[in-house]
Amino acid sequence: MQSSASSNAPVSSLLYAATIFLSAFLLFEVQPIIAKIILPWFGGSAAVWTTCMLFFQLVLLAGYLYADWTSRFLSPAAQGLIHVLLLVLAMLALPLNPTSVMLPEAGGDPVSRIAVVLAVSVGIPYFLLSTTGPLLQAWFARSHRQAIPYRLYALSNLGSMLALLTYPFLVEPNFILGVQTAGWSWGFAVFAALCAILAMGNLRKRAGAADAAPEADAPAPPWPLYLMWGALACCASVLLLAVTSHLTQNIAPIPFLWVLPLVLYLLTFILCFEGHGWYRREVFLSLLFLGIAGICGILLSGTNNPGIWVLIGLYSSTLFFACMVCHGELAALKPHPKYLTAFYVMLSVGGALGGVFVALIAPHVFNDTLELPLGIVGVIALVLVVLYRDPGSAMHRFRSRLRWCAGFAVLIAVAGILGQNYVESAQDSRVLLRNFYAWLKVTDHGSGIHEERRLTHGSITHGMQYLAPERSRWPTTYYGRNSGAGLVVTELGRTAYLKVGVVGLGTGTFTSFGRKGDTYRVYEINPQVLAVATTEFTFLRDSGARIEMVLGDARLSMAAEPPQQYDLLVLDAFSSDAIPVHLLTREAFALYFRHLNPRGVLAVHISNKYLDLRPVVKQAAEFYGREARIVDSEEIDYVGVYSSDWILVAQDPKIFEAESLSTAAEKLETKPIRMWTDDFTDLYQIVK
Repeated sequence: MQSSASSNAPVSSLLYAATIFLSAFLLFEVQPIIAKIILPWFGGSAAVWTTCMLFFQLVLLAGYLYADWTSRFLSPAAQGLIHVLLLVLAMLALPLNPTSVMLPEAGGDPVSRIAVVLAVSVGIPYFLLSTTGPLLQAWFARSHRQAIPYRLYALSNLGSMLALLTYPFLVEPNFILGVQTAGWSWGFAVFAALCAILAMGNLRKRAGAADAAPEADAPAPPWPLYLMWGALACCASVLLLAVTSHLTQNIAPIPFLWVLPLVLYLLTFILCFEGHGWYRREVFLSLLFLGIAGICGILLSGTNNPGIWVLIGLYSSTLFFACMVCHGELAALKPHPKYLTAFYVMLSVGGALGGVFVALIAPHVFNDTLELPLGIVGVIALVLVVLYRDPGSAMHRFRSRLRWCAGFAVLIAVAGILGQNYVESAQDSRVLLRNFYAWLKVTDHGSGIHEERRLTHGSITHGMQYLAPERSRWPTTYYGRNSGAGLVVTELGRTAYLKVGVVGLGTGTFTSFGRKGDTYRVYEINPQVLAVATTEFTFLRDSGARIEMVLGDARLSMAAEPPQQYDLLVLDAFSSDAIPVHLLTREAFALYFRHLNPRGVLAVHISNKYLDLRPVVKQAAEFYGREARIVDSEEIDYVGVYSSDWILVAQDPKIFEAESLSTAAEKLETKPIRMWTDDFTDLYQIVK
């Protein structure tokens, strides 16, 4: 039997490699697809991706546990039979197609709802894909005794990385979501056929017939080594999710910024487990500390806007160096192939614990985004532990007190710098709140008649109010009287009382334009924003208009309402400096126009450090035959008004003939782009 196996080894090895590669490709291709589908259902929040990642990590852990249990306690024939049955069950769950019946309820728990949506739509196929890597490697090690199964792990990570790279640059820009889901479903069918062939091969094996005698003598790893595997994997996972969250909250929750950190994370697995010694401890430790020094330097300098590519480059490179260290040390500690599945289980346990910490624990325990600095401090501390344990390390057994002093000095210095930054943030704040949707901070500045109160999310101000009674009703920040929204609401209000819709509450600043007889209907997805606006600011209380609050995602809420006949609809629902892209698609604009009366105006706030949203709005306006003009207003510091960019869209262009708008509202000239729809968005073409 061994001779027969040897003669078929090249074909069998190729089949194993193809199946593992395809499973890994599908495993990571489906993540941005499904996340992009459900992103609009949960307000476009950056936390959607973090929650999806947690779900995928937990299912991956379940798959690894299944692979470990079946490999240790079931015969090859039983393993093959069970796996074939599960493949058939997974095929019955196709095609991949989340439906509108899964839409969340207003005020419900987004995390639990996302978990339900993912479990129903992709849970079983994803579970089967997650079992493939460790299970097939175990089968391969049993039937190919001279081969190195860990190279298949590097191959699986290559497939995963290629899936992530192809999605933002090939799949997303060229295929609508319906085509993406159909293509993925067909790909899964091919995978199921290949995996079934390998599983059927197991059915023909006698129980225990392929066990290798040398493996029985391999010593079991000690329990501290299991803890080290889990700790290294956990630290890398925390940094992956924390960096992703930081970038998506401050730029945009888009597949590119989901994919980039994950690609770097997987690349480190490939380099570290491929077997050619890409990891050099001294080199990558030095690069890691340089990256950490750069992050600390930005925090110490107080630079809020270092530039999009500086921000992405610094955090992404630091993540890469940190993961190279964690995964390089993991590769050096990998066990005998007999304990391969247990090793992968601990990697998955560590990854899942990191996901639980970032997605579940941190938002409920911390009022600030502490998981990133904790992850940075954690990786430094873990490095010191690794160096202490390694007999080949120059720091082993305290042989170099100078090195140990330097190591602890670095740990203390980094912890001090990061800790000071967050302590100062807390001390300067009246309120610090955090939930699934945002991290909110309320601070007071100035004195006397210049004293002001600000609401910020990330690095972006979302509203400001003067505290002096004579100034407290002034419209400030992006809503000054010279802004596009300020000019149009004043012009429309000259002849009639107004019904105004506002998407995005902030501090309620825009309601300061409200007069007795006006109605302002405000859509806000985050209950904490409403709480802050009513307790820390007085715009809502002081407004002369009747205020109607609608809690929930604006698109879902407006879709369920009859036409509101708004005179003005103000769209300003940014999260930090990120945009919920589902509010800027062709279908979204159709909904807005349905709620406007024939003379109504849509005012879209497009001020953004990183993205040029003008062509997106212009394309939608032209599609529906409406006139779009842009108002670029200047900063007026002594009244608390910021510079701002607003696009005004009207069905009746006569509004732009009014004296106040004729010179301020300019023709909109932009480059042509492909129109955004619910099935297609592409932010890369509008990066500034």
